[in-house]
Amino acid sequence: MVQELTIPLYEEVVNEFGRLTSGPGGQATESNSLRQARQSAFERFKELGFPTIKNEDWKYTNISRFLKDEFEIAGAGSPAVQPDPVVLEQAAIDSLDCYKIVLVNGSWQKGAGESYPAGLQLFTVAEAKQDPAFSGHFERSGEFEKNHFTALNAALYTDGLFIRVDAGTSPDKPLHIVHVYTSDHNLLVQPRHVVLVNRNASLSVIESVVSGDGAAAGAKILVNSLMEVIIQPDARMNHTIIQTSGKTTRLIQHITVRQKRQSVYNNFTFTLPGADLVRNELTVRLEEEHTESHLYGLYLLGGQQLVDNHTLVDHQKPSCQSNELYKGVLLERSVGVFNGKVYVHKDAQKTNAFQQNNNLVISKKATINSKPQLEIFADDVKCSHGSTVGQFSEEALFYLRARGIGEETAKGLLINAFAFDITEKIGIPALRTHINRLIEDQIPATAEDLG
Repeated sequence: MVQELTIPLYEEVVNEFGRLTSGPGGQATESNSLRQARQSAFERFKELGFPTIKNEDWKYTNISRFLKDEFEIAGAGSPAVQPDPVVLEQAAIDSLDCYKIVLVNGSWQKGAGESYPAGLQLFTVAEAKQDPAFSGHFERSGEFEKNHFTALNAALYTDGLFIRVDAGTSPDKPLHIVHVYTSDHNLLVQPRHVVLVNRNASLSVIESVVSGDGAAAGAKILVNSLMEVIIQPDARMNHTIIQTSGKTTRLIQHITVRQKRQSVYNNFTFTLPGADLVRNELTVRLEEEHTESHLYGLYLLGGQQLVDNHTLVDHQKPSCQSNELYKGVLLERSVGVFNGKVYVHKDAQKTNAFQQNNNLVISKKATINSKPQLEIFADDVKCSHGSTVGQFSEEALFYLRARGIGEETAKGLLINAFAFDITEKIGIPALRTHINRLIEDQIPATAEDLG
């Protein structure tokens, strides 16, 4: 634990767990099972500590420099914060017909007149963990105790969002969740979210992550978010995440998806210039036969941004299919990491799994570390993986410029074309237009910036 002694946040975490255990409105009001789950996760976090580059999964992501600051830990007693309308406007999606909900620093402040269709139920985690029908989802800490930050979240979360879709229900519009993070002082926020899509139901969720500008006050926000998604037999979920939070935000996001028989899960993760640090961890467990997963990611990085995408597709049963395509565009001094693993168990015969990571490194000072992996213990499978790293095609640039297109415009067109394989798979036209506009807005205006 020598390393932890140099991190002020570690001591604050230990103190906060003590306050949560004994303070009013904390663990004292929770069930014995939930208190035991928190205690188990906390003990595991103390064993693991914060990760270093000596941990294989963090080899290319040095988290220690982002933890040197002192942080206050947001808790159940934290005062309610109203979102800045300017910040909310950053998450607006033109022409999108949807149900909308806003979470500020992980907490949902219910507004008057909010209504949702029959079969779609929304609760705060504070409400859900008191309900015997839902509390079991928070009493299972074993799944999250293998990971440094998920163990920390399982021990110290105070709120979040619980979404339940009744069996046979398909809401007529997507649910747009806007995550706003804002503070005038350094803050650690740890939301816990659960999504339960019951048998033969479907749900489309769009998450927008934005943040207030704390740079003037020197405030930094560290977000350690944990989401568990359960997709029951014959159910379907489309899940889009748009990360455009500000420079002083450090975002660590873990999503675990558990799929049952004949379910389908589609994930789109878009990370754009802004946050100092983004660590996306996506684990998809295909737990029963004939399940299907599609994972798409696009990261467009600038400045000195560090973005790390870690994925695990866990094929546990026969006759399942997964498809994964992540693409990155790296500008300026940015650093990108892709570490994807497809794990095929011995019983998972007739698995069909594809994984690909392609990167366009535009600046000579940008860096990409790509590590696609396959671990296969079955013999009747179709699995492939690959990775490419390249720069602009001189032939394509010459072709465009020979037709009177300026160099900056030509490079912008090539970036859009590179991203097309991801964006064209978005099924909602308004959302697809919004993503394409965000990409265009982030493409530098000068050839010098484009390398």
